[in-house]
Amino acid sequence: MLGAVETRSVSPVFVGRAEELGTLHDALVRACEGEPQALLIGGEAGVGKTRLVEEFAAAARHRGAVVALGGCVEIGADGLPFAPFSTALRALRRELPGELAAAAAGQEEELARLLPELGESKAGRHDEDGMARLFELTARLLERVAAEHTVVLALEDLHWADASTRHLLSYLFRTLRTGRLVVLATYRSDDIHRRHPLRPLLAELDRLRTIRRLELARFNRDEVCRQVAGILAHDPEPDQVDAIFERSDGNAFFVEELAVAAHDGCRTGLTDSLRDLLLVRVEGLPEAAQQIARIVAEGGSTVEYRLLAAVARLAEDDLLEALRAAVNASILAPAPGGDGYRFRHSLVREAVSDDLLPGERSRLNRRYAEALETDPALVPADQRATRLASYWYHAHDAAKALPAVLEASVEARRRHAYSEQLRLLERAMELWDATPDPVRRALRPVDYAEVYPPCGCDPATTALRYLDLLAEAAVAGRLCGERERALKITKRALRLLDEEGRGDAHRAAWFWIQRSRLVQGLARSDGWKEIATAQDLVRGLPPSEVHAEVLATAAHWSMLHEPGPDALTAAERAVEYARMVGADDIASNARLTLGGLMVDAGQIDTGLGHMYDVRDEVVARGLAAIVGRSHVNLPSVLEGVGRSEEAVGILREGLRLTGAMGLRDAEAWIWSNLAESLISLGRWDEAADAAGNAQRRGQTAGPHGSGANCLAFLALARGQVPEAARYLAQGRAAYGPHDPMPQHDLPISWLTIALAAAEGRLTDARAELARTLESGFPLGTQRYAWPLLLQAATAEADARGLPAARDGREQVLDGIFAAVKRLTTHAPVWLAHERWVRAELHRAEGRSTPDTWSEVVTAFEPLSRPYDLARVRYRLAESLLTGGGEDERERATELLRLAHTVARHLGAGPLADAATALGRRARLPLTPATQPGPAPADPAEALGLTSRERDVLRLVAAGHTNRRIAQELFISPKTASVHVSNILGKLGVSGRGEAAAVAHRLGLFPAEMLMPGPVG
Repeated sequence: MLGAVETRSVSPVFVGRAEELGTLHDALVRACEGEPQALLIGGEAGVGKTRLVEEFAAAARHRGAVVALGGCVEIGADGLPFAPFSTALRALRRELPGELAAAAAGQEEELARLLPELGESKAGRHDEDGMARLFELTARLLERVAAEHTVVLALEDLHWADASTRHLLSYLFRTLRTGRLVVLATYRSDDIHRRHPLRPLLAELDRLRTIRRLELARFNRDEVCRQVAGILAHDPEPDQVDAIFERSDGNAFFVEELAVAAHDGCRTGLTDSLRDLLLVRVEGLPEAAQQIARIVAEGGSTVEYRLLAAVARLAEDDLLEALRAAVNASILAPAPGGDGYRFRHSLVREAVSDDLLPGERSRLNRRYAEALETDPALVPADQRATRLASYWYHAHDAAKALPAVLEASVEARRRHAYSEQLRLLERAMELWDATPDPVRRALRPVDYAEVYPPCGCDPATTALRYLDLLAEAAVAGRLCGERERALKITKRALRLLDEEGRGDAHRAAWFWIQRSRLVQGLARSDGWKEIATAQDLVRGLPPSEVHAEVLATAAHWSMLHEPGPDALTAAERAVEYARMVGADDIASNARLTLGGLMVDAGQIDTGLGHMYDVRDEVVARGLAAIVGRSHVNLPSVLEGVGRSEEAVGILREGLRLTGAMGLRDAEAWIWSNLAESLISLGRWDEAADAAGNAQRRGQTAGPHGSGANCLAFLALARGQVPEAARYLAQGRAAYGPHDPMPQHDLPISWLTIALAAAEGRLTDARAELARTLESGFPLGTQRYAWPLLLQAATAEADARGLPAARDGREQVLDGIFAAVKRLTTHAPVWLAHERWVRAELHRAEGRSTPDTWSEVVTAFEPLSRPYDLARVRYRLAESLLTGGGEDERERATELLRLAHTVARHLGAGPLADAATALGRRARLPLTPATQPGPAPADPAEALGLTSRERDVLRLVAAGHTNRRIAQELFISPKTASVHVSNILGKLGVSGRGEAAAVAHRLGLFPAEMLMPGPVG
């Protein structure tokens, strides 16, 4: 025994670290004020990271904070998935049970993947959103818990972290924005070699300005002296301090070991290697205690008492005596939870583990595995599968290891720990050939494999195949972002299928679909070659789930890249086949695709009906991924046919659902679609906010690009040309060149033409138009084609009369006109644009007439698109003033006032300036003249409304259309439209809804006057 000093190997005096502790206290203060804090603490092994965290945690608790500690658990070389987060969340649950339950309400099944105590996590198809959804829900959980309580979340030993833990920590560091929360993590800097998996994460986090990084230095001589004095309880001799300082080089842990060794008279510690020094005190223990130390070293970071007893096979009194000796010698320490033991410092554990003989190591792992198989309750349930797999693997028993490793891979998949699942599956492939045939033949796909559909075989009786492992690994690699590894796996699988020569077309087609997704994700190609190969393989085969998935994938790809009759046919067959084989998820996705393609083909009501049905079904079933897609695609299609108000309602509901479900990327897409619809409705400030949210929330390039496009449009419409150029560059960079899609390319081309025209670069605008016309407009792209052609025609009309614009003008106008004739006009908004483009072409040719522009104004008036309506009203006013009489001047005045009012309301400077300039040239007042006198008692008179306009406003407030107003008042619909336009101008509003709101607010009409009559 070492004597009394053994209990003082840790100095009771906290030495140094004043600056680092000050940084941590500052972070706590900021967090208490509602500003989340993120810190990384690095330093070599033994330098004092844990002691610093302990001191800070104690101070934080003293100030009322809740501290949740979690450590990365190492078992051999295997990290447990999400171990530090699971441990920390358990601590939070103990401290704040009610608050955590309230924060997790509604998402218990999903969050149970991290904290099983919350309930059973449900099974289902695994997709790209699964892990991101879990991460988002975890972030929201922490923010909610930290809304009322200051929380310190400390994660130790990040150098042992599994990949899923690293990914989740990175997500939290990047996304936490609210809450009284401090998140800190420690790691060994001397372990981070060039290929260490933590190194890329540290490089990524270094680029985030919100993260503070502390690097703990070794102690100087004075600090070593104070530390030794604390350990020895008296001031040491200067020579002794010099010797310890020189030998330890200021490493706090080695200072402790050397001080204890010197006090005990063990002078060899000052000359031998430090590893030997660490073993000296272990070798000074009784033999039973040494054996216990060796057992604990091989068991993992922490070993539960009952498991240790089962492996040690000692009488309980002997076991407790051995443990007491190891604890008194400061070799072992009780685990924080009080249910096991761990080494006081991992350096000692590593030294003891490294000193094990090869046979001794495998024997200990076998004993651990046998004990755990005999009594699975010896370890926590969420660790059981992973630890058993690790023990059997390191016991070098392939027959036992393969089933255990496969079981652990299933557990990892259930927890969305796809990186760990991939690692375990690769280990299973390594064990495959070494495992006896009877063991392999007893394995079943139904137990271990789920991604590849049965396709006619009975998974309960069919033996597991090596190809099943490849299939699981390919999907796991894709879902965890290891696409290169997954691509290699698919190549190996297809090569094996060729070598077997069994003609397994379904399985080959399935792997080709995986390859398509991978090459698209890697930006290698658009993925069509792989999809086409899969289609060829299943062509002529009977319906199956693989066949349905191939058709659904082909239809979805075609919808995005080459919409048309072939895509529609593929979608119809995908729905049919999926329903025949009971693949409900595939059927729902295919029906969404089919609905969008039907709308593009002109079957608007039928297509929208399909999409609404799918949305209602998946919301009722809680299918998160399809809930997100339905609330992205349906409102996008509605916006495409001009039903913007309807789209906004669905988008608002989509934001609620995706926020609750943690679908961050779907939420970002919804924000970008909302920005587009709000632009159409003239709610531009809201649209700018929505576009900004799309860029902030988006995890992929799509929402970033779409949000940038919306901001570019707003900047152009508001005359902010440099800003527009910046946003356009962002949008173009977000999409990239590797996978062109009309929904990306056509808006970029439209904005490119608009920017070139705004900067007076007509030649560049024409060049961009020529490139676009050469590529053509596929069926279904009219929503993007019409604005583009309109912009090109407007640029030509604005440039009419410029000498530089004469050359090539005729060919450009002919090209636009030819494209107009080929585009469909099934929706009112498309018909309105077709008339607008033709009117601009007439203006470019110098033959613009009021009748032409009147038709355009009439087409846009019922569409609730105030900016578009203001622009065409401006053009009609301009046309009326060209050679018109006094009646035309009066009508032009009202039109110009309306256009100017809307432009001012929207901040559309170029349009407002153009209206002002036209009014000035024509000597037209843009504001109604007012006469001095007492204010009228009637609000309608105060607004300048005539008696007829008052009648019209009453019917507008009751929700009547122009046609119904005309019937009620015995006037023509055109006259009713003119009255409505005049009312909007006088009220200073941009739409009928706002006019109705003003009428209600001012109490212009009693409630009974607004009751609608029978519909005529």
